[in-house]
Formats: sequence, C-alpha cells, structure tokens
Amino acid sequence: MVSFHSAMASAELLALAFVTLIAIGSPSFAQSQSAPMPVNAQPKSYGDGWECDRGYRRDGDACLAIIVPENAYATNRTYGAGWECLHGFQEVNEATCLEVVVPDGGYLDPSGKSWSCFRRYMKVDDLCLEIDLPPNAYLADNTYGSAWQCNRGYEIDGDTCIAIAVPKNAFLNGAGYGQPWTCERGYFERDDICEAVVVPENAYFDDANYGPGWKCNRGFAESDDGCTEIDLPENAHLDRSGNRWECHRNFQRSQGRCILND
Repeated sequence: MVSFHSAMASAELLALAFVTLIAIGSPSFAQSQSAPMPVNAQPKSYGDGWECDRGYRRDGDACLAIIVPENAYATNRTYGAGWECLHGFQEVNEATCLEVVVPDGGYLDPSGKSWSCFRRYMKVDDLCLEIDLPPNAYLADNTYGSAWQCNRGYEIDGDTCIAIAVPKNAFLNGAGYGQPWTCERGYFERDDICEAVVVPENAYFDDANYGPGWKCNRGFAESDDGCTEIDLPENAHLDRSGNRWECHRNFQRSQGRCILND
C-alpha cells in the first residue's frame, strides 16, 4: 500500500512537469532561450525583440558602431548610411566627404553639394569662364544655346551683332526667325525691298500674306492685272466670294451656260 507521503511526492512531481511543459511552450520562455540582447542594444518600444541604439547598426546578432567619416554627421536614422556630409561637402563612393571646390566666378548651391556660375559667366568643365559680350548685345537667360542675344535692330553675325538693314517702307518685327522686318501696309516684299501695292480699278486693297495685295470687288473677277466685270449667264448668280458665278438649283453648268437638268 502506497504511503501518504509517497503519494504527495508523486503529485508534486507531476505538477512540476506540467508547469515545465507550459513554460517551454510559452513565448517568454522561448524568448529567454533565444540569443541574448547584444551590447549597444535595447528592447523594441513595441513588439518583441530588440533594436540597436542610435549610432549603431544591426549586423546579424550584434550592433556595430556606425563610422561617421570626417566632414560628416550622424543622422541617427535606422535607414541609409547613417550619416550625411556637412554643407559644402559631397559624398564620394559612399565612404568619404570631399569639399566642393567652387571655381572663381561661381557660388555654392543652396544644397551645399554642387556649384553654379554667376550671371555673366558660363560653366565649362570645372571652370566658370566670363562671357565675352559683344557691343549691341545682352546676356540671355537661356540654359541652352547662345549665352547672349543681339539688341533689337541687330542680328547675330558670327561673334558680333550687326545692324539689320531695314528697307524703305518697312519696320522691324518681333519674329525670332525668318525675315526680321515686315513691309508696311500698302506695300509687299519683292527682292528684299518693299514695293507699293497698285490696286487696279474695281478692286480694293487686301493685306493678306499671300496674293497680289488686292482683291476684285463683288461682281468682278481677276483677269491679268485687273478686274473684269462678270457677265452672268441666264439662270446663274454670284457665289459666296462674289468673284465667281454658279448656276441656280436644278441647273448645271455647261460651256459657260446654265442648262436645265433633265
């Protein structure tokens, strides 16, 4: 017969074994069995596990110090290199910070990582060369093309600005291409001069960019260098332009006449 003390001992052993099984299966016990938190680390502010202190970066199960190069500062961020170059220095090969060398005639950009040339200078490789501005010219603000442009009334000729020869009865226009001048109203361009438009009888002046510079009045048609009165055939009328004729409805044109449709 089993004694009372023996029964109590068996029960305690069983209870201890049960508690041990529960502990092994619990997360806290599993965490205690995982790798210990390394030096320069701290428990995460949320969730399980740990994270490296500022100035350190995780490498496997260790926290290694971030090496901040000269002329740089620690960003204390968990992403990126962990450091950035000081203003006026530029990162090279993700390892060092070299000073941005600003040439004469240039200035450091607000980013602190590059430079630009002052106005009246242009960037050529690692230099800022002064722009040689010819007479009758002004600096251009273009980021491409010529660094200067000629004043109004002048045009580029090599490296200089020469006066535009405006013929009589013409004026300068604002076109950036083509002929820099335009004939005044009542004149048309021919062989680089402006000739007066001669309006024939039964016509009126027309300032269209094409044509002879005049149009025939309504009821007249252009013929040679003048305007001839239109002789309307029977059953015809002037068209919308007023300078041609067409047959009435139910009539068709045939040999200068209007024939009734069958």
